[in-house]
Amino acid sequence: MSADGAALGAAMDNLLGHCAGLSAGSRLVVIRERASERFYDPAVAEAVARMAAERDIHTTLCDVPFCEEVSGLDAELADLMAEADCTIFFARLGDQVRFRALPKSTRAIVSYALDLDMLTSAFGTAHFAAFVKLKYAIDAMIETAGEIRVTCPRGTDFIGPGVALGGKQDVSIIRFPMSVFAPVPAAGFAGRAALAGFLVGTGSRYYSPYGRALQRRIIAHFASGRLTGFTGDAHDVRAAEAHYDDISARFDIDRNAVHSWHAGIHPGCAFRSPVDADFLRWSGGAFGNPRLLHFHTCGAYAPGEISWNILDPTVRIDGVAVWEDGRLHPERVPGGAQILADYPCAAAAFAEPESEVGFNTDYIQRIDA
Repeated sequence: MSADGAALGAAMDNLLGHCAGLSAGSRLVVIRERASERFYDPAVAEAVARMAAERDIHTTLCDVPFCEEVSGLDAELADLMAEADCTIFFARLGDQVRFRALPKSTRAIVSYALDLDMLTSAFGTAHFAAFVKLKYAIDAMIETAGEIRVTCPRGTDFIGPGVALGGKQDVSIIRFPMSVFAPVPAAGFAGRAALAGFLVGTGSRYYSPYGRALQRRIIAHFASGRLTGFTGDAHDVRAAEAHYDDISARFDIDRNAVHSWHAGIHPGCAFRSPVDADFLRWSGGAFGNPRLLHFHTCGAYAPGEISWNILDPTVRIDGVAVWEDGRLHPERVPGGAQILADYPCAAAAFAEPESEVGFNTDYIQRIDA
């Protein structure tokens, strides 16, 4: 087997086995967007369906259209999913319904590996269970914390207490790879967030313009779950305020709600194209890297409609820098060292973390100017 074949086999072991729990005789539905949408590489869904069939998993490959706004699953698709042991989405539909209830007994996964390169990298091959356990360990550390403080080199500084996160599963669809811990409610936090040169949607609804480029870094100020204003370049502040006016009016939602935040936990996640070349695809593929922390805002619900993205956060939980300048240190989380010992593939990913998240030197110099 070639090196590429070995990596694809490892990815299938991880996705179909460790995550989906499928074996010979299981029933799988693979849902993909039409190739013309160019969000997912169509080859990734085709490869998963083909290799699942080779493992004697009864596989149905189903195409769905992309819709900017969805209220749920249509009846035909819901019935198809209910008859399967598992459904895997290579379609934004899976992300759009991740905070909505699914039909009873339905097991579904949404893939954040957008192409074969992502799927066969450490992002897709490092053991799924390692990152599930790490997510829960971080959740537990946050829930019992006395104080959480987040800073970054560009001026982010907000603080709040630990908070109950509402149970083990914060979404109805399983994330693959497991890329973030549970969203932390922002109601108890206050301070400022240094935005990394843009505002972008959250994968809930899709609209135009989905990404609003800013010429310089601006600072968002918030307290008790409310946006209180922006400071920075006057032109960019006006653009940000206008974007919030537009999106909140368009969907009749709470303009100034700051709902929650969380950060990436997967060091194998990389995004190699410039963020401002395709805000939409970036927002669906890069967020799992520990160099990125994002807020859900504009709408008093998860995930809201506008996200703030912070580059290279330091997250101190009761004084312990669990993230430090964008690098996650799982050994600083209670139980984290044991997770690394139990899963050498995850330890290897943390030893050599991916640093490419769409921000090249020229881009960073511009927003830092």
